[in-house]
Amino acid sequence: MKKRIMYIENKAGGLSGAARIGRVSFSRTGATVYYQGKAFQSLKGKGFKANYFEEESGDHYWISGPKKNGRDRLYASRVPVTVDEDASVEYWSVIRKIPRSTSSTDSDRP
Repeated sequence: MKKRIMYIENKAGGLSGAARIGRVSFSRTGATVYYQGKAFQSLKGKGFKANYFEEESGDHYWISGPKKNGRDRLYASRVPVTVDEDASVEYWSVIRKIPRSTSSTDSDRP
């Protein structure tokens, strides 16, 4: 399966939820995203401020490629975005182009 670093935000509690930057994999067709043992199906444009739902819980999520400027949320928020340890170096050096340590951190702060 193809793997890629993506932004994942839980929308179950409202417009701004817990968010992470992590390495996901995709199904062969790309309609399903897999992250931390969970499967996310595309809402095919039918979601409200969400583009995927988690198969088991039905919770809605916004999953997208991370932006170079770090402004991945649909709505501005002071809630920190956690960067997974296994994606940290690539996220900060390749995507954000800011040298970082390998520790998990808030993506809104250089």
